[in-house]
Amino acid sequence: MSLRSPLGRARGLGSAKSGLHHWIAQRLTAIALVPLSLWFIVTLVCLIGSDHATAVERLQSPLTATLLILFIAALFHHAQLGVQVVIEDYVHGHWQKLTSLVVVKFIAVFAALASIIAVLKVSLGL
Repeated sequence: MSLRSPLGRARGLGSAKSGLHHWIAQRLTAIALVPLSLWFIVTLVCLIGSDHATAVERLQSPLTATLLILFIAALFHHAQLGVQVVIEDYVHGHWQKLTSLVVVKFIAVFAALASIIAVLKVSLGL
């Protein structure tokens, strides 16, 4: 039996004031991914059977490159937000949780940047 008051037991377990922002960001990226994913799938289907030159020509279109960069950014941000929630819910050690969150963030940022640089390199003809 504890002599602490209910407020004393709950102190430190309340809102960190960032949950709403995280929830909104995850929902917005999900909403953005719906049309971007459909566009990406249609683009890939249209490129089936095409040669390399046709694919590069399609990617050199400013609209295609811009939509692909938006797709990559939304995809990796959404994935990072989702994995962050899983880590926060299921990893209980403080240092393990902190390390996992940092590693996931670095992987997401690195993969997104590498993908965006690749798109820019092809679309600019470098």
